[in-house]
Amino acid sequence: MATQAHCLYCFETLAASLEKRDALTLAQVEKFWDAYSESLKDAASASHEGADSDVAEVDGDVSMDEDEDEEDADEIDSEDELSKSQKTPTSSAPGDSLSALKPAGVSRLKAKLTSPSSLSGSSASPSSTASSTSTRSSSRLFDQTSKASSRTSFFSLGRGSSSSSSRPRLPDSPLFVTWNILSKSGGKSLRGCIGTFEDQELSYGLKSYALTSAFDDSRFMPISKKELPTLEVGVTLLTNFETAPSEMAWDIGTHGLRISFTYHGRRHGATYLPDVALEQGWTKEETLVSLMRKAGWSGRRDEWRKVVDLKVIRYQGKRCSLPYVDWREWRDWVEEQHHL
Repeated sequence: MATQAHCLYCFETLAASLEKRDALTLAQVEKFWDAYSESLKDAASASHEGADSDVAEVDGDVSMDEDEDEEDADEIDSEDELSKSQKTPTSSAPGDSLSALKPAGVSRLKAKLTSPSSLSGSSASPSSTASSTSTRSSSRLFDQTSKASSRTSFFSLGRGSSSSSSRPRLPDSPLFVTWNILSKSGGKSLRGCIGTFEDQELSYGLKSYALTSAFDDSRFMPISKKELPTLEVGVTLLTNFETAPSEMAWDIGTHGLRISFTYHGRRHGATYLPDVALEQGWTKEETLVSLMRKAGWSGRRDEWRKVVDLKVIRYQGKRCSLPYVDWREWRDWVEEQHHL
């Protein structure tokens, strides 16, 4: 399965090419990503520990307020409001447990407790708005860790960290690299997508197709340096290839398709990755017709079944995506720690 480190490596490769500099290797990217992730976890843990002491102070304030309410019931407008102010929420989430408290500063405390959760999904966000939010959250968390401790963690990589040494080596794999442009409204449009069905050593394959899909997709002009901040990259490692027993023997959202057929005396072929039909909202028939047209078929829509020798190969692969803002924040961290 593709990882965030694979996406970072594609961005690193493209940015280095556009900036005329040497790129980090995949091994370096994976090590630096592990160290960066650990620093965020440490910051989140420190944030929770600090929040626990704040909760104790808030609990004390609430107890005082409740005592005052018991002594002076005239300050409560109704029994309903009193019950609401003393009611304990049923949710076990840290943020929800504070939602009924009224003293000043509770909203800030709730934000401190809940902000680390935004880290888990920031790299997979399809919109630039969501990605920016996760970036701000992770930046606040990282700022809470000392530069000294972070630098120590970083340079320990040279001696071999447990996280990097335990990382399993992924087997060679067919792969595709996709570049999208993210709009300010959160939409995205394809900017380039090229891959291979031949097994690739990942370091070479990701580097090669990150550049090929950025510069050599004949449907688009080559990606320029000024476009970098608008980009999102997606990496899909392909697995489980098998011949479909029929044209419809595959599942939307699970399988990608690779078709081939004979038309006007020539062999044609094309592929759609597993997420395409789901993202487009197509039915199976709509997906096949669109894919056949992509391959060069120009017949009538209702005559696709008449195509000679249509073969369908289904395969699987989950795309991992990452926006530029997440790569930029990680790269800034690497540059600060390593003085690049």
